[in-house]
Amino acid sequence: MNIVVTGSLGHISQPLAIELLAKGHTVTVVSSKPDKQTAIDELGARAAIGSLEDVEFLAATFAGADAVYAMIPPNVTGSDVRAYYGRIGRHYAQAITQAGVRRVVYLSSYGADLDEGTGLILGAHDVEGILGQLSDVAVTYLRPTYFYYNLYAFVGMIKGTGSMAANYGGTDKLVMVAPVDIAAVAAEELTTPSHTGRTVRYIASDERTGTDIARVLGEAIGKPDLTWTVITDGQMQNGMEANGVPARLAADFVAMFASVRSGALSRDYYQNPPATLGRTKLDDFAKEFAAVYKS
Repeated sequence: MNIVVTGSLGHISQPLAIELLAKGHTVTVVSSKPDKQTAIDELGARAAIGSLEDVEFLAATFAGADAVYAMIPPNVTGSDVRAYYGRIGRHYAQAITQAGVRRVVYLSSYGADLDEGTGLILGAHDVEGILGQLSDVAVTYLRPTYFYYNLYAFVGMIKGTGSMAANYGGTDKLVMVAPVDIAAVAAEELTTPSHTGRTVRYIASDERTGTDIARVLGEAIGKPDLTWTVITDGQMQNGMEANGVPARLAADFVAMFASVRSGALSRDYYQNPPATLGRTKLDDFAKEFAAVYKS
């Protein structure tokens, strides 16, 4: 198959490209960074260097593809993250239509079923709606859960205060996922015979409470008494703003994490859980976390 992978050589896209190449598929990797050309070539893939803001570039890259893996790179530097998602989503839809692509796998998020109260994830909700309007295209919405690597945000706090604190955690259950496990599911979806209509597929690797997470990470870094305290939304907002996060962006993060705490973000996940969990468990990630912490 001829498959286009967006996302450059990111956490998911690189292992996805490697797996597809290993199975004999022809892979084109889209990147906005010219300095990724050599690394992409060395994988054995074709590099397509250009911007997701350029519909004509995307359409030319997608031409002749049997399937496209579409993801939207995080961009938290703009004033309106949701508008950014919507814009790139429309660019994808235009390019897919122009190129005549019939199979798309979109990297969405758990919580994308909700149209309010999830902060940053509202962008993924909007893009699902945009791609859902495509005709004669089979689309799978991949909805991964909480990325393990989000926990790296606590490294500085642990070093500075000896504890973890956020407006979620504690006894709240977090459904977590590793990028490599997402890549495995994406590869499976991209290479299965095309279906019709729209499919939702949740991806997760492990389920633990915030207290469990703190214990496992604490043991890995030599702080067995590490705790995770739940603070108020207001405290979270003030803390993020004090650390230089713009108020609007901080509010989006606070809302997203509040929906973790309330269970709203994972409600549909539990109603439509994956048949199996991914291979990467919290104890596996804890080793990576410890390496980053100690570095």
